[in-house]
Amino acid sequence: MKKVLVIGGCGFIGSNVAAYHLKQGDEVTVVDNLSRNGTAANLEFLRSNEKLDFINIEVRDSLKVLKLFEDHRFDLVYHLAAQVAVTTSVVNPREDLEINLLGTFNVLEAMRLTHSKAILIYTSTNKVYGELNRFNVVLKNNRYAYQSIDGVNEECQLDFHSPYGCSKGAADQYVIDYSRIYGLKTIVFRQSCIYGYRQFGVEDQGWVAWFIIASLFGKDLTIYGDGKQVRDVLFIDDLIDAYVKAADHIAVTNGQAYNIGGGKFDLSLLELIGHLEKMMGRQIKLKFADWRPGDQKVFICDIGKAKKDFGWEPKVTPEAGVKRLYEWCRDNKELFKKAGII
Repeated sequence: MKKVLVIGGCGFIGSNVAAYHLKQGDEVTVVDNLSRNGTAANLEFLRSNEKLDFINIEVRDSLKVLKLFEDHRFDLVYHLAAQVAVTTSVVNPREDLEINLLGTFNVLEAMRLTHSKAILIYTSTNKVYGELNRFNVVLKNNRYAYQSIDGVNEECQLDFHSPYGCSKGAADQYVIDYSRIYGLKTIVFRQSCIYGYRQFGVEDQGWVAWFIIASLFGKDLTIYGDGKQVRDVLFIDDLIDAYVKAADHIAVTNGQAYNIGGGKFDLSLLELIGHLEKMMGRQIKLKFADWRPGDQKVFICDIGKAKKDFGWEPKVTPEAGVKRLYEWCRDNKELFKKAGII
């Protein structure tokens, strides 16, 4: 049995991670400030397990974060709390910096000052690579594709673009360096598009979930750009499998960054719309608008390093994963009402 801390544990990824460890019989402490839509519903779901310990902490509060680590000795820490939208970071870059960079620094410092032996898993983003203009992109079969590579690997030059890219990228580098300089056990996951249960997606974050929610519940659906942009997509169960395997191989993964996404499992925006139209048996009405800042025409992870270092690769195809999430959203309409999404 492990003592597990999930910071940001009432969000989409966090609630799934917490639920997984509770099911394994681990002692789970969830920290969240419950600021995002859907977090209260996710906390209610998690509280059905009596082993859950919930603490309302703002990750920007360094004293409270330090006290958390003074009062507990964790084996495994997930730092998932973040400001998650590029568009929000452009509007309010200071808040983005304080949550993503200062909040991560607070966690690292608390672990350093308390001599924590825990493994820290930090969720970074593919946005640390910027717009990737150095890779030639071509249009093939009505979707964008790299001309000369299959996917982006960890050797790719970091090129932060947008305040969100800067805050997450800087935090990413701090997490790696605290392993080198202070001996903390840390792993960075540069994640592509993650989707799955308990994801209350909105227009500027969580596009797979948002397209499903908007299509199911009659919300306006806008495509920014031409809809031919492509992302590798990773179902939540596969992501958690990657977390667990990376932690189990900490002798190899310590201080490393991994590009984690669907790899060969990818979708264009218009292809997802096509899947949903088949499931719903009707056409989905779309609006189109200008491209958003920092939007990549293609992002596909080269996941070879993760496969080599800890034997991981995704199993859930986009077709299967989209169907699972569609059915979960359809069957949980009341949760979306409680969350204020519909």
